[in-house]
Amino acid sequence: MSDVEKRDTVIIGAGPGGYVAAIRAAELGQSVTVIEKSDTLGGVCLNVGCVPSKALINAGHRFQEAKDASTFGITTQAPTLDFSKTQAWKDEKVVARMTSGVKMLLKKHKVDVIQGEAVLDSDTKLRVVSTGPKQFMSADDGLTIEFKNLIIATGSRPIEIPGFKFSGRVLDSTGGLNLPEVPKEFIVIGGGYVGTELAGAYANLGSHVTILEGTDSILPNFDKDMVKIVLNQMKKKGIDVITNAMAKKSEQDDNSVTVTYEVDGKPSTIKADYCMVTVGRRANTDDIGLEMTSVKTGDHGLIEVDQQGRTSVSNIFAIGDIVAGPALAHKAFFEAKTAAGAIAGNKTANDWVGVPAVCFADPELATVGLTEKDAKAKGLEVSTAKFPFAGNARAVSLDQPDGFVRLVTTKDGNAVVGAQVVGPGASDLIAELSLAVNGGMNAEDIALTIHPHPTLSEPIQEAADIAIGFPTHI
Repeated sequence: MSDVEKRDTVIIGAGPGGYVAAIRAAELGQSVTVIEKSDTLGGVCLNVGCVPSKALINAGHRFQEAKDASTFGITTQAPTLDFSKTQAWKDEKVVARMTSGVKMLLKKHKVDVIQGEAVLDSDTKLRVVSTGPKQFMSADDGLTIEFKNLIIATGSRPIEIPGFKFSGRVLDSTGGLNLPEVPKEFIVIGGGYVGTELAGAYANLGSHVTILEGTDSILPNFDKDMVKIVLNQMKKKGIDVITNAMAKKSEQDDNSVTVTYEVDGKPSTIKADYCMVTVGRRANTDDIGLEMTSVKTGDHGLIEVDQQGRTSVSNIFAIGDIVAGPALAHKAFFEAKTAAGAIAGNKTANDWVGVPAVCFADPELATVGLTEKDAKAKGLEVSTAKFPFAGNARAVSLDQPDGFVRLVTTKDGNAVVGAQVVGPGASDLIAELSLAVNGGMNAEDIALTIHPHPTLSEPIQEAADIAIGFPTHI
């Protein structure tokens, strides 16, 4: 390699945003280089986030189903769990398969991948310092790249709070996913998406879990009647949820960790095998040399961008967790394609109406667009139509009758401006509702769409029937 190399489209980060941007840019005829400091592709999502967490959640469900099979007249010996095999399956059969797939796709699209850490020198140049082990095409220390266009997709990292340094038995979400054994006692600080999901997974695998949440409710981004159903399930599983609890400090020895917390100023302690802190994430924008550029940042280190992901520097784009909006992989996917298209001169835009959000709790929750409260705050006159899974044959046959589908529609025209699902299959059902919200459909469009029977999708049509004034199975 020469001291200075000229490249066309350079992407920093090979997570969901970065690798999708690389693929789309290559499809649009660009010569693409990806710089990734880790020795694996796929970012947090594929390696230590979305994908492995769903593997553990699935394993927990399978274990519980085996234990509860008597509900269906099935009698078996008490199931046992070999957690080392569970972890091996997660890492080797799920994570490795997905990350190797990304590597293959980038190779197929002739994307150069440099393993190294990128630091910006100016609006048109960056330096790459090699990081090892060298799995990909590696950079010599001090390599300088001059780029025509740049997409920053550096993602985020867990927030560390005072008194809870990530070490030993105090874990971030990565550590929580890679425990060597199922803890008998497990403390989760933070009842957001990640905390709730992993609390449920470990409870299903046999842990007694305590959630310490600093606000008055877990999952504050979902409607309270949705969260109530999750809380009921948590109670059945023996999960203790302590709200308005401020974590103060942790003390640990070789075998346990003791957490001190306060509720209304009154201190209490809990002892557990491990403590996992999931109180949010911080954008990875503080050590990539942005101060050497004209790129503008705002609150929490987020990079300011327009609807195409373009920063204050016309040839530099930013996507994913480092820009405003929900820190979700599928949002990064969309933004990646928009930025790559913009570089190619296409009229792309991040002009969605609503981004679906999912929590893989028990049961699952999903939402898209406006809630009733959001709509009223915007001055919209809306109605809601709700159909319970208790009235759905498929949900009842699965012994999962808890939850509902709700549509939020305008009183003038019945336009679907939002939807919420809590119950079996919510993570999949929200896609149809996202199409309705983003496609400007009304409730009649859904009501006149034939849904197969018996399926979990039928409550969507049933809710639409209610919205237009012709309820069937309620």
